[in-house]
Amino acid sequence: MLRKGFQTGRVSAETGLSVDAIRFYEKQRLLESVERTEGGFRRFTESDIQKLKVIQRAQKLGFSLPEIRELLVLQNGDTRACCHVRDLLRGKIADVRNKARHLKALDKELTKSLRKCERTLRVGDTAHPSSCPVLNEIAHRGPDED
Repeated sequence: MLRKGFQTGRVSAETGLSVDAIRFYEKQRLLESVERTEGGFRRFTESDIQKLKVIQRAQKLGFSLPEIRELLVLQNGDTRACCHVRDLLRGKIADVRNKARHLKALDKELTKSLRKCERTLRVGDTAHPSSCPVLNEIAHRGPDED
């Protein structure tokens, strides 16, 4: 006999995840096989809902699906898991800081390009498409030039 559970729509409302996202996580085996009713409807447990919330929070922290799978395994392990989680967090922090440096450099480059456009527009030298300094740079710069 199938124990009482929650249908996908209710789980979606409870977690804020779309029905497609819930199905995706199930297909990715982040959830154990969900029981079904005789009519084929999925029936989720409270434990499944909690696991979906963990997956959602971990994704917001930037963890990939394989990393989340690892975290879920560690969650059911012993206290030594904390060392492994610490290492994963250190890696995530390094990634975030690297991305932040890249974004800062991109911001600087875009701001510099914007100033060139604004200067050209102030001078009024826009009669010909080749007069845009940014388009000229994009067209004549090599792919590895910074």
